[in-house]
Amino acid sequence: MEIKRSVTNKRAVLLLAIFIVLFSVLLGRIVYIQVTKEVDGQDLRAIAQDRWTRSEVIEGVRGTIYDRSGSALAQELKSYTVFAVLDNNQTSFVEDVEETARQLAPLINLSEERLEQALSTGLAEGKFQIELGSGARNLTFAEASEIKDLELSGIHFRDEPRRYYPKQTYASHVIGYTERDMGQSRMGLERSLDELLKAEDGLLHYQSDRRGLALPNPNQHITPATNGNDVYLTLDSNIQTALEQVMTQVETEYDPEKMIAIVADPKTGEILAMSNRPSFNPNQYEQITNYLNYAVSDRYEPGSTMKIFTVAAAIEEGVYNGQETYQSGSIQVADVKFGDHNEGRGWGTITYDEGFLRSSNVAMSKLVLEKLGVEKLYDYLQRFGFDSKTGIDLPNEAESLMARNGRVDAAATSFGQGTAVTPIQQIQAATAIANDGQMMKPYVIDRIINSDTNEVIEKKEPEVVGQPISKETAKHVRELLGQVVTASAGTGHPYYIEGFDVAGKTGTAQIRNPHGTGYIRGHGENIFSFLGMAPKDDPKLIVYVAVERPKIGQLESGSAPTSLIFNTIMKHSLQYLNITPTVEEIVEKTEKGFETENYSEQSIDKVKETLSGEQIELVVLGDGGKVEAQQPIGAKGMLPRERLFLRTDSDTFKMPDITGWSNRDVRRFAKVLELNPTFFGNGYVKTQSIEPGTKIKKGEYLVIELDSLSEIDGESSEEEVEQTVE
Repeated sequence: MEIKRSVTNKRAVLLLAIFIVLFSVLLGRIVYIQVTKEVDGQDLRAIAQDRWTRSEVIEGVRGTIYDRSGSALAQELKSYTVFAVLDNNQTSFVEDVEETARQLAPLINLSEERLEQALSTGLAEGKFQIELGSGARNLTFAEASEIKDLELSGIHFRDEPRRYYPKQTYASHVIGYTERDMGQSRMGLERSLDELLKAEDGLLHYQSDRRGLALPNPNQHITPATNGNDVYLTLDSNIQTALEQVMTQVETEYDPEKMIAIVADPKTGEILAMSNRPSFNPNQYEQITNYLNYAVSDRYEPGSTMKIFTVAAAIEEGVYNGQETYQSGSIQVADVKFGDHNEGRGWGTITYDEGFLRSSNVAMSKLVLEKLGVEKLYDYLQRFGFDSKTGIDLPNEAESLMARNGRVDAAATSFGQGTAVTPIQQIQAATAIANDGQMMKPYVIDRIINSDTNEVIEKKEPEVVGQPISKETAKHVRELLGQVVTASAGTGHPYYIEGFDVAGKTGTAQIRNPHGTGYIRGHGENIFSFLGMAPKDDPKLIVYVAVERPKIGQLESGSAPTSLIFNTIMKHSLQYLNITPTVEEIVEKTEKGFETENYSEQSIDKVKETLSGEQIELVVLGDGGKVEAQQPIGAKGMLPRERLFLRTDSDTFKMPDITGWSNRDVRRFAKVLELNPTFFGNGYVKTQSIEPGTKIKKGEYLVIELDSLSEIDGESSEEEVEQTVE
């Protein structure tokens, strides 16, 4: 019995010893883990941090690009991408492939057959989810909502940033584009200002439960996002919109190889509008065919617009006598014979003034070789900035190519051949002519703003970059340029605009043959240009237009497409800048058939009762009960069947159908609602850019195409038919 008890005690002691050892080891391990916070080399703190701590990206917003008035030209919006979940282990997955394809395909610009095939293939390959093509990306809220309303099983959405260009082809080569994933800025200001525009994402760290939900009062650490800076341009949307419209019109009618147009303020150097063709819609950047902003990145022989600066140099040096005569036709310079543009026939013995008006190449050559001197010519071209970049704040500005190997090059350069310059160089040089000798540096960025603090980071100011000529010389040159447009001998008749004093110079530049020597020959195989300013005595605008190889008829000149652009944009811009008489001043001259009163604050019913029986058409805008504004204003004469516009005290207004309205009626309508109208053509309204019934707000742009009533009605009068037969 004692032997058994002894064995039992020994066993108990052994077990106790084993237990003590194990406990000691375990306790030691616990103490070790507590002290070192490691297990098998893994940091327990890091594991816990990873398991119970969550991180979320706080997305920054890329800066917005605005026009001069604060209207967005490029902005970041939230967009939505649709994708399909195919895994049947998920709560929501595609259950009916055919029905899903039938309902979804029309909303993502995909055929029903292709979508059904994509879904079926994904299921067969055991994919968890699939993307649904380009039409399912970058959807607006309204587009995404339409798909959500279908309540299709397995169809899900994710939010993504989207760079959006609300005005589409508007100044697209100036603005450029950013790819949809916001990763790459490929062109224009979007690329050159990328460091200023791009945002830096922030980060939010927080503790969560096992379901990933944030714990109450957790320890949070926030690294805030940094939004991109905002950029304000000098572009004026009223002028730019009008320019885009007329450029598109010319592109449709004449199908040129390319076109360039620039509108600038000669007093400051601000670029008010700039456009190229071919153009593109930055929202559809995959379709771009031309990546060059020709206005700054293209150089070519300018043709006769260079004669402006040759004559300016001769006048400034005191060697120009406009009444002195010379023999036009042709001139021999070394082994090269230069002729006037009428196949070298010339116009006999004429004055230098007449030679300039007729755009004589011989006159310019003789001025340089016999009076001004070769070195002086190049000295003045340097003063006018043709030997260096302007430094405009746009990317990829090209350098000029100056031909200066002796007398032949000097003669050719004097009338715009041999030497190649950029359009923006011509604009800069022309500011000296328009601005009494002071040459202004062109610029397109007005200011850069910190979007978070509204602090001005950079503000551009007008910069004088030289004074190549005196005030007197500039005035003399403008007088000559005015005669180019108005005098019988001038080549600029197509650029005459009634009621305006336009000064400018035509240019017909030859195009070098890319497949051989010499120049391309043939009717219309040139670059047709015009560099003009107005009003002549104190220019407020400079406009340069160049059209390359337009498809013109045999009896049509190259000035047809260029003058259509120049005249339209110059007239529109001057009217917009209130250079011409206002509508009200014109109305005052109207013979009074009915005289308006001041109806302000009167009830609409009372005004209707007052005007009952009068031969005018009353147009009430808005659904308010009282008159807030009117056009025409009180004490103005109106003819029978003219429209009297009353704006009510309403919060919203809808666009009426203005087809058939007169130019005057549209201007009154736009004025009473404070819209910005742009007109093309003459006569009565044929088309309107804002659809009838659309809600409109103050400051909105309205583009109007005018035509004769017979064209609008689709009929021809007997007189028109007779003219057609003749």
